[in-house]
Amino acid sequence: MSGFQRFEDIEAWQKARELTREVYAASNTGLFAKDYGLRDQIRRASVSIMSNIAEGFGRGGNKEFIQFLSTAKGSASEVQAQLHVELRLRLHRSE
Repeated sequence: MSGFQRFEDIEAWQKARELTREVYAASNTGLFAKDYGLRDQIRRASVSIMSNIAEGFGRGGNKEFIQFLSTAKGSASEVQAQLHVELRLRLHRSE
């Protein structure tokens, strides 16, 4: 397994934690906060990144860790897509 002692030491997990903080802050204001479906989905996806990194690490094996990292990467792409939705909605509202 990796040379990490704790999942909190993994840089990707630290970045996912920061992303989650930023997602919660951004989705807590303006019209984004009122779009409950998009807001809740992007929050769940950002938390999923952190959770999958931690869970994969906790499984103890490289094969499972890689599988969970792949899932975390998928959740990161989901967050990215949802940000595109919010951006498109914001641009449309300002027209």
